Amino acid sequence: MHRQFLEGGFWRKIPAYSEVDEKTFLDSHWQSRHAVTNVEKLRETIGKLIGEPVYADIAEGLHHVPMSVRMTPYLISLIDWKDPYGDPLCRQFLPFNSVLMPDHPKLRLDSLSEVKDSPVPGLTHRYPDKVLFLTLDKCPVYCRFCTRSYAVGLDTEEVEKIHVSGTFERWKVVFDYLRAHEKIEDVVVSGGDTYNLRPDQVTLIGNTLLDIPHIRRMRFATKGLAIMPMKILTDREWYDAFLGVVTRGKKMHKDVVLHTHFNHPNEMTGITKRAMDQLFEDGVVVRNQSVLLRQINDDVETMKLLIKKLGYLNIHPYYVYQHDMVKGVEDLRTTVATAVELEKEVRGATAGYNTPTFVVDAPGGGGKREVHSYEYYNRTTGISVYRSPNINPNQLYLYFDPIHLLPKEGQARWANPSEHEKMVEEALQIKPFGV
Repeated sequence: MHRQFLEGGFWRKIPAYSEVDEKTFLDSHWQSRHAVTNVEKLRETIGKLIGEPVYADIAEGLHHVPMSVRMTPYLISLIDWKDPYGDPLCRQFLPFNSVLMPDHPKLRLDSLSEVKDSPVPGLTHRYPDKVLFLTLDKCPVYCRFCTRSYAVGLDTEEVEKIHVSGTFERWKVVFDYLRAHEKIEDVVVSGGDTYNLRPDQVTLIGNTLLDIPHIRRMRFATKGLAIMPMKILTDREWYDAFLGVVTRGKKMHKDVVLHTHFNHPNEMTGITKRAMDQLFEDGVVVRNQSVLLRQINDDVETMKLLIKKLGYLNIHPYYVYQHDMVKGVEDLRTTVATAVELEKEVRGATAGYNTPTFVVDAPGGGGKREVHSYEYYNRTTGISVYRSPNINPNQLYLYFDPIHLLPKEGQARWANPSEHEKMVEEALQIKPFGV
């Protein structure tokens, strides 16, 4: 099954695309212009494939989540609209009010403390030699579970965002900071999504970073291959700009790669394969970072198939993230125990270099920790504790499992606010090494 990819005019099952020819559908500019951005546009696009109660459920859900809707025609075409509540793609992008759950009481909007670790706007410097450069705050689609819902996309009824402008004036401050800090060797160029950078901006950012002597590695991050792979095939200006940075980097003996984001096997089609074949022929290294999502990819067979399909396409499975503690998505989070068991089952299903590392991005700015490397984990309270010696050896970082998945005893303790700090204090009895 991992060698099979959806082909043919699969998009024609969608009423609005029934007469769309392949050349038009493969035009990434057409994809962007026809993105669905609200419930009315969804109704105009898919019509009676879902009923009015489902539209109403989505509309009500949008009042209670931090991310607005934006979905490409390609993405819409991959969804099984006969089962929108069970479809593994639909649940990632549309908030059904009927399945939303209360946020965990320990959840914060910027759960990873990226703003706190930003010496200049839009640059997170947490690790000694690596930074995260948020180039802009727009994406070709908006994922419900986005960890940067504090900044990415439009303001919603739930969140007024800290917007990160995609302007040279702001980028110049970032470049100056990078030049002044010679320990930095690795830059993640992200956002938002680098698919949304203009070709001239890709060239400017890429070449400016290459010209900083101590920067050795650069990763352009995009969800694009999963939701608009045709951009690689048809947006020659963008692709040539990106490939120009990759090629120049190789001549300078510097590493420029593409990081992307597939979560489910259904996100890969024949169009994905054609895009990846092009990238592979041109010598572009592509790595994938997945998010562990409840009832989407948190079972062994789905995760194995996802990893094997990625490997078949020459996409290296890099990380599977424990779902960040993001507002409005408790229905998608799962437990640390689930991730630990999945990792055991997945390892050995394929070559080691095509097997991802399962990680927790520790809340509060602890960075990525292997999911099983906790100092303490109480499956009743759902609290796990991690250390991050290279960031702060004297601090402990806590992750909290979703309350509704805990045993009854744990749920009862969380139902009592007076128990919250007691549970945290119990977990923090663990002392950092050497203290």
